[in-house]
Amino acid sequence: MASVVRLRWVMRERLGRAGLNVLAVALAWLCVLPAWAHASVLSSAPSATWGTDGAVSSVVAAGKLVYIGGAFDYIGPYTGSAVPLTVRHGSAVARFPKVDGSVFAVAPDGKGGYYIGGSFSRVGGVARANLAHVQANGSVDLAWNPHANSTVRALALWGSTLYAGGQFSSIGGRARNLIAALSARTGLATRWNANARGPRGYSGVYALVLSGSSLYVGGEITSIGGRVRHYVAALDPGTGRATRWNPGASGVVYALATSRSTVYAGGIFFSIGGQRRDNIAALSAATGRASAWNPDVSGIVYALAVSGSTVYAGGAFTSIGGQTRTNIAALAASSGRATPWNPNPGGIVFADTPAGFVSALAVSGQTVYVGGYFTSIGGQARNNIAALDARVGDATAWNPTADADVDALAVSRSIVYAGGSFTSIGGVVRSHIAALDASTGHPTSWNPNADGTVDALALSGSTLYAGGSFTSIGGAARTQIAALNLSTGQATGWNPGANLPAPCVSEKCPPSFGVLALAVSGSTVYAGGYFTSIGGQLRNRIAALDTTTGAATAWDPNLAGSDAFYDFDEYVDALAVSGRTVYVGGGFTSMGGQARNNIAALDPATASATAWNPNPDGTVRALALSGSAVYAGGSFRSIGGAARRRIGALDPATGTATAWNPNANGDVDALAVSGQTVYAGGSFTSIGGHRRENLAALDAMTGQATVWNPNAGGNVDALAFSGPAVYAAGGFGSIGGHPQQGLAAFRPLP
Repeated sequence: MASVVRLRWVMRERLGRAGLNVLAVALAWLCVLPAWAHASVLSSAPSATWGTDGAVSSVVAAGKLVYIGGAFDYIGPYTGSAVPLTVRHGSAVARFPKVDGSVFAVAPDGKGGYYIGGSFSRVGGVARANLAHVQANGSVDLAWNPHANSTVRALALWGSTLYAGGQFSSIGGRARNLIAALSARTGLATRWNANARGPRGYSGVYALVLSGSSLYVGGEITSIGGRVRHYVAALDPGTGRATRWNPGASGVVYALATSRSTVYAGGIFFSIGGQRRDNIAALSAATGRASAWNPDVSGIVYALAVSGSTVYAGGAFTSIGGQTRTNIAALAASSGRATPWNPNPGGIVFADTPAGFVSALAVSGQTVYVGGYFTSIGGQARNNIAALDARVGDATAWNPTADADVDALAVSRSIVYAGGSFTSIGGVVRSHIAALDASTGHPTSWNPNADGTVDALALSGSTLYAGGSFTSIGGAARTQIAALNLSTGQATGWNPGANLPAPCVSEKCPPSFGVLALAVSGSTVYAGGYFTSIGGQLRNRIAALDTTTGAATAWDPNLAGSDAFYDFDEYVDALAVSGRTVYVGGGFTSMGGQARNNIAALDPATASATAWNPNPDGTVRALALSGSAVYAGGSFRSIGGAARRRIGALDPATGTATAWNPNANGDVDALAVSGQTVYAGGSFTSIGGHRRENLAALDAMTGQATVWNPNAGGNVDALAFSGPAVYAAGGFGSIGGHPQQGLAAFRPLP
């Protein structure tokens, strides 16, 4: 789920650079705030607010609640990528250090702490390169710092020695290729040096298992311990020399597990131990020969675990052990046949193809803990992590919920250690729209559950209007526009139904489509975006809808387009209403019967364009109104008859640019005005004469940036006020260098 959302972000950025003008709607209004709010000095550090797993493109505030819409599927606290969870409730323990990066291996230290390996740079604010020791009290072991120079993929503890495998060439202060033995006390590499090698550019050790007098190694290796070994080997844990055990796999071994005299191997291969075996095998611990055990899996095996007479396998497959099984199965250790146990994870589909996987398994008593990339398993909704009944395969009540894949699991005492590529665990699923408590920053139970992106929100009384690219929201079929009850989240009977865009032509597809902008005035809802019919009438990219019936009124500015179905350069991205004027921004060449480039002022009675004509040379993506100015942001270089880079203030009577000139060096996608301050968001690094990353506060008189400097680590697409607080939303992943994804709230300094 989250991986697909990240892909959307990448696509959006690439398309944006190509000039397709894809960023979400940015609608900002003048908020009449109390004088104390106007005078408050905001903190540049965000207050505690849960973040999202995808971009937030719209935000509105209503009393004690803040509503958000976007391309997210999850909201939760920032936890980092390694979290100790209680076995009883699945909640995070009270104190643990947050990991900045990904964690692929976890090994309990036997004293209540744990070792973690992966691809990360900091743990609990302490610099740690890819390997760290977290003590039982939740603090980082400051004396233990092996500093691996590349990713650590596997860990195994044996007495006072920690074995590490991965893709590094230096660790613990010594040159070590792909595998090393480290002092569990000091973190220094011992003299033990198995010196693994593999195919150039693809080598790595991915699995380590200690059993008896052998350290079993799996990965992408061709030699190790002084001998030629293909993808799997056994080493003497004392000397590092390869033993005579040599199954010789034909491809990568990702997973290993042992039981008495058997070594189980999983990965992506077609032969091992001298026999034809597809991706999974049982090998003699004495000879390395494959036994008759042959589940014959249809895809990759990433994880293995053995409990009694059962072998659990996880990966990316559709059949195993003679049965249809999706990504996880229980196999009889005696026969290799799949047992009736069938949790059947699902929910992840990309390009109409199942795209989920199981990448971590841990068994404790009658519970099988599972990590991977899924949204359901064991008959229940579960995001990427779950506990399954070992007898029947049903999901237990244990439900931590992670925002991305879980790749490592280890159970010790009453704790389940989870690691992966997630940044949040312990949150809630919310698809594309949510309500947050303004005081806590946590989501409420309000959950309309849209099946597509929500790009625009507008509030009127007890109704929240939503626009985007969805076909279902609030429990009802609604195409790209809906009205939601603020109490229940259910869709009301209001149903204008904007049409979906025609299929892509010659690879020119709309990077964003549907309803992108909304504004409410009295008994009218104004809607803009990519559509050609709405409210039962033909309307090209802009319309006025009756708040009671949802029907399109006679108001029809008829935005021009060379082809109403295929010209994706024609759209409405911003709307704002002031008295007798409807202001429109976007990408167009005519509006309301007149030639108008990218911005226009329309008569709310006739839909005709007024004489007001700033004529910018690029798109307008944001509008904000105050008594003395119409503020515009976008991708233009001139507007109102003057050179203005991406942001300007226009005279509401004449349309000419005022002297106000912050001069941004990147696109401005969001604007909001409060008293003598204009807040601007976008994709810039300089504005108002100062370096500001994507978010700034500008003096409404001079255009200079104020001292407020949150330093957003990514696009800011929407801004809103809630009392004295300013909310910023977008595709950012950090604020001020600290993780904060999608949404941030800034409150006045005490």
